[in-house]
Amino acid sequence: MGGINRRIAIVLHDISVVFVAWGLAYLIRHNFSLESLESLAFLQSMLVVAVFQGLVLWWSGLYRGLWRFASIPDLWNILRAAVVGGLAVSLALFLFNRLDGVPRSTLALYPMFLIFLLGASRMMYRVWKDRSLNNLRVLHECKRILILGAGRAGEMLARDMRRDTECMVVGFLDDNPQLKGAKVHGLPVFGAIDQVARVVDDMAVDIIVIALPSANNAQVRRVVELCEQAGVPFRILPRMQDLVSGMVSVKDLREVAIDDLLGREPVSLDWPSISEGLSGKNVLVSGAGGSIGSELCRQIARLGPASLVLFERGEFNLYSIEMELRRDYPNLVLHACLGDICDKPSVEHVLSRHRPEIIFHAAAYKHVPMLQTQSREGVRNNVLGTKTLALAADKYGCAIFVMISTDKAVNPTNVMGASKRVAEIFCQMLDQRSSTRYITVRFGNVLGSAGSVVPLFQKQIAAGGPVTVTHPDITRYFMTIPEACQLIMQAGAAGRGGEIFVLDMGEPVKIHYLAEQMIRLSGKIPGKDIQIVHTGLRPGEKLYEELFYDQEDLTGTGHDKILLARSREVDWRYLNETIDNMEQACRDYDEAQILPLLKNLVPEMGESPVPADVSNVVEFKRGRGN
Repeated sequence: MGGINRRIAIVLHDISVVFVAWGLAYLIRHNFSLESLESLAFLQSMLVVAVFQGLVLWWSGLYRGLWRFASIPDLWNILRAAVVGGLAVSLALFLFNRLDGVPRSTLALYPMFLIFLLGASRMMYRVWKDRSLNNLRVLHECKRILILGAGRAGEMLARDMRRDTECMVVGFLDDNPQLKGAKVHGLPVFGAIDQVARVVDDMAVDIIVIALPSANNAQVRRVVELCEQAGVPFRILPRMQDLVSGMVSVKDLREVAIDDLLGREPVSLDWPSISEGLSGKNVLVSGAGGSIGSELCRQIARLGPASLVLFERGEFNLYSIEMELRRDYPNLVLHACLGDICDKPSVEHVLSRHRPEIIFHAAAYKHVPMLQTQSREGVRNNVLGTKTLALAADKYGCAIFVMISTDKAVNPTNVMGASKRVAEIFCQMLDQRSSTRYITVRFGNVLGSAGSVVPLFQKQIAAGGPVTVTHPDITRYFMTIPEACQLIMQAGAAGRGGEIFVLDMGEPVKIHYLAEQMIRLSGKIPGKDIQIVHTGLRPGEKLYEELFYDQEDLTGTGHDKILLARSREVDWRYLNETIDNMEQACRDYDEAQILPLLKNLVPEMGESPVPADVSNVVEFKRGRGN
């Protein structure tokens, strides 16, 4: 009701302004003779002006804006309403009385007075409200905020914050030298970002906001380190790709996440080809409730498949992703199937019933130390389960089978890596004997995935420490879950069968550095508030991971984040005989036989030497001249 009353008041105000503008134009033309306002011609024209100008004001959308936020779009509406209104009034008066008693100069002066009066009243109201809010800020002792970045995002953020009674922006820092000494919304740009500690002290800043959505991760790392030195809390705007997608807005400040520091440049994908490959197709995801599997399901659901089959043996995980997808994509044809990839009748039942055209095989055991002492379970799931699903894909006419592998399959020193390498070999050899295209995608660690180091560190930090790192020099490759899944889909769309695609993981990251950054982001000081303890390498764990074998023929693809590795071939009969022996050893629970069988197919398995260049993918890309 209050909104209706407010709008009525604005309409009455604007009609009054129309009377005043027309009266002023009339008075000026008649040398301020008040008698002219008493003439019949003026009174008749005034009625016509009020009716037609009022209709034009309503048509222009002027009443949909709020005076409190009056800005350039409102000024444009006023200009448009005044010009169109002046023309409408002139035409109406001409038709009404052929402009009898209406001076032509009055028709020219009227729109100018109307623009001034309508604009001035709204601007004065906004200035008054802004001053009132500033007074409220002083009374409420609001937070003093320094914005890093005086670009478009920083400007929008400052404008929004000036309407908030709980915060007051004191100014900006920006590395653009041309902005030093400039003002944005009346707020000064103090200088470059490396002066943040000095400005925080001088201006008594309470919170720093990083408004650099286009910055790469190296730049974000530098800015975060400077903010840490300043010693006050800091927040960050969402990334540019999230702002552009509409998932978040400039107002959605958040704490700096480890993804901001360890991720890489946003991945540029060929979405048309990915969409063409998945849209309207029946798609199955094994391990659909896991970290990678569930994100794959989310990404695929966006692309409009004919149906999506979730194959998962964990009841709660399957339930969780099913409920999420049904909520977010109510029109998606979804089949939640509880089952195990090692269970052949279950696998064949699901594939014969739903006939998937594309399978993303994400189901796997991946915990290195656990599988090291339980090799039977690792081989049964990662090797025999993959074989069962891959053969069923061939039997039921699946067009594409994408297997998700790991960098631990390269020169493996553990059962987990060796089992995934055997799965790679089987899919590669099966591709030569099937109309199904078998494609393997190999990548490293995924930030935030189940069982990864990031959730472990978060729990240890929340408990007050210590944070456990196995070795001070241990390094790993990292990428985010969405990035990994998007590149998996890209590789699936580009593959012709038999390939092993290697995802460019960028530079390897020291786990010790990761631990330090996570402690700092929690507001603690490494070594003082929370200790970092080195516990020694675990069974099967390597100091460095590799993404491909030295003997693999690594070539580029059409995508700069995806490389192609062509591995050695294995005799098909020998491969099947060895896997059959593995299956018999699993049935007999004869773990003593499993390791020798793995080594027969993966002779590289064992203590692998530390590679001379752990940045092999990066160096390869530099060497090929882009």
